[in-house]
Amino acid sequence: MKDFFTVTPLHAVFEKIGGFPVVGGETVPLWEANNRILAEDIVSDMDIPGFARSTVDGYAVCASSTFGASETNPAYLTLKGAVAMGKTPDFSVFAGEAGRISTGGMLPPGSDSVVMLEHANEIDDATLEVYKSVPPMGNVIAEAEDIPKNQTVLFAGTRIRPQEVGLLAALGKERVPVFKKPVIGLISTGDEIVDIQSRPGPGQIRDINTYTLYSQIQNAGAIPKIFGRAADDREPLLEKCKTALSASDMVIVSGGSSVGTRDLTLEVIAALPNSEILIHGISISPGKPTILARADSKPFWGLPGHVASAMVVFDRVVRPFIAHAAGMDPSRNPRRPRISARLSRNLASAQGRTDFVRVKLEETEEGLLARPALGKSGLIHTMLKADGLIEIDANTEGLEKDAPVSVIPFQGI
Repeated sequence: MKDFFTVTPLHAVFEKIGGFPVVGGETVPLWEANNRILAEDIVSDMDIPGFARSTVDGYAVCASSTFGASETNPAYLTLKGAVAMGKTPDFSVFAGEAGRISTGGMLPPGSDSVVMLEHANEIDDATLEVYKSVPPMGNVIAEAEDIPKNQTVLFAGTRIRPQEVGLLAALGKERVPVFKKPVIGLISTGDEIVDIQSRPGPGQIRDINTYTLYSQIQNAGAIPKIFGRAADDREPLLEKCKTALSASDMVIVSGGSSVGTRDLTLEVIAALPNSEILIHGISISPGKPTILARADSKPFWGLPGHVASAMVVFDRVVRPFIAHAAGMDPSRNPRRPRISARLSRNLASAQGRTDFVRVKLEETEEGLLARPALGKSGLIHTMLKADGLIEIDANTEGLEKDAPVSVIPFQGI
């Protein structure tokens, strides 16, 4: 009989992240940079904008020319001309003068603010009546106000969002240095597992984990690679793991991580070249029998076979390792936002382990209610009912009804 494992606290698992390598870099077109991890710092090579520009349609003026202006005591200015969009103005504006300007237009020399169109009226082709004063730099974006030249505007390790894409476009970056997407190998184990095209016979179930984990890997910004199913047979499983290891940056095996005479995952991982079992058992629920190993310097996971357990462990434990492999710097990326809610019922918890409880969020007149979606970890419907997880600390015995909780939303919610 195999020995029972000794569980590792969750925080100690995360301490292993830095011991694994980061994937290499590549350069991609800006069109493909969204959701990638920046591999180099980006320094602006120009001021943005490169000129003072109007934020409204109106009239470029010297602010002092409008001081005290009101509907009963308007200021009268001489119109000098109109600023053509995309062109340098061919006239100046000084005290007592104005020039027509559109949103985004370049301020004429001498002007320092813009009167909005609705606060002025052209009496004739040469005279402007202003009904409201404007402060210096009013309705104006100053030169370099957005991004000054020679400033580091983005740092390596930052996940590129549409707003970062916009900044890169403003800097004229047609191609962007990013980290490659980690390739995550997937293997599903168990004599009872059959392809989804097959109708399960007695004692059999379809292979759910390959598909759920595949989708979670995609959401994590990595590339899933399926290496198929493996029966509970040491040598075929070992060969499949070797193949996956050689072609991936990380490998996940689902099933076969519990203590039992037919559970071969631990034995097979230990037999891989240059392998070291780092963790067998984490003090969490669900997901206690999770395995983490290092094989050829790469992370090699053994996840529980139960679908809910595998999904929760991936989300809360494996995902940070993928982010590290992808080059992401946690300090430069926003944390997944938590949602404040109240617990709908008393919830028991065992001290000494971190519990992740699936919950459904429900709108009430008093605010959001987190309703536990309780059920065994082999039931996929408990994940369908859940919007996210609440984490009960290892030093907490449980939570009472109406206790404030912080819900970790599932990716994509």
